[in-house]
Amino acid sequence: MGSSSGGLLSGAKHLGRRLLLSEYFILYLTIANFLILAVFFPDLITARNLSNQLANVWPLFAVAIGQTFVLIVMGIDLSQGAIMGMTSVAGGLVMATGADPALLSGSPVWGSLLSESGGFLGGASYSAVAGIVAMLAAGCLVGFFNGYFIAQFNMPAFMVTLVSLMLFSSAGIWLTQSQNITHLPDAFSRLGSGDLVSIYLGEKTEATIKRRDLLPFVTYPMLITLLLAVLADIILRFTVLGRHIMAIGGNVRAAEISGVPVRRVIIFVFVFSGFCAAVASILYSARLGGFRPTIGSGSALLDIIGATVIGGTSLAGGKGKISWTAMGVVFFVLLGNMLNSIGLSAFYIDVVKGGIILAAAALDVIRTRLLASEGMP
Repeated sequence: MGSSSGGLLSGAKHLGRRLLLSEYFILYLTIANFLILAVFFPDLITARNLSNQLANVWPLFAVAIGQTFVLIVMGIDLSQGAIMGMTSVAGGLVMATGADPALLSGSPVWGSLLSESGGFLGGASYSAVAGIVAMLAAGCLVGFFNGYFIAQFNMPAFMVTLVSLMLFSSAGIWLTQSQNITHLPDAFSRLGSGDLVSIYLGEKTEATIKRRDLLPFVTYPMLITLLLAVLADIILRFTVLGRHIMAIGGNVRAAEISGVPVRRVIIFVFVFSGFCAAVASILYSARLGGFRPTIGSGSALLDIIGATVIGGTSLAGGKGKISWTAMGVVFFVLLGNMLNSIGLSAFYIDVVKGGIILAAAALDVIRTRLLASEGMP
């Protein structure tokens, strides 16, 4: 009897160890969390609610992809939220189809880049395309600013991106006087919620299916984010650049001695982070129906870093995968949905999220030590 119970205990420990060391640990945790929610909060697993949660996944995943690259090289990008706000404003100044003078006439660019007729290209047939290009370019420029000072002057990423956070978030608010630009081109609005394929919910009772009875299945945000994820995964796994990124995160001095162009790679990583933040800004602005200077403020940075770290990307650098980040994003969105459904205040939600991020960082240390004790990389 004793040997039997001892064998079961040993087997349970072995299984627990395997689960803990598995790179799919967060996926297993997410599935377990989802099953628990299905029992206690059945409304959370309805098709409509799941569709809404997926809509929250795509922009967060897009910006977290850029943070993954930065964390792998042992950096951190605190400016992503500010980049989202600044690029949103940049898009409004280019492609908005109108602006309320009662709210925006105090803007320093009123009458030049912004007027009652909208942005300086507002109404043009190509305004949406030009606005998107401007948003992506602005994100890359801020990323270049960060990467240049970090790489060229060997400044801490924390300090440089903190300065960018304050500088560009303030600039976005100053340009719009903290007001939203709400007149969007129709072509741009479709990027936030437009779907290519829908599925029908309920029983058909009329000759035609009403729009409210349709559930988005394949959306533009999904396609855009998945394309970005595939591109990022290819870079990390199959290119020389990806090997350089991993080498810098593992040991920057050894990488430099080995001939890795460390400065150029670091600049690229932060430019790519700014690009990803701009993509997220496009998706958020189109979905929320406005160009908002505060679109990345509040707990957005906590969500970005939290989802990336929970997925398994190490704060110590040298370790990370896009698939891990995807799992972390899904877990974080599901967690936020659960906490909101419980009725917790925003303060307590941030406390819980912060505690989970700390637990994820501690778990990474434990996993690293266990793998080292077993002689695994």
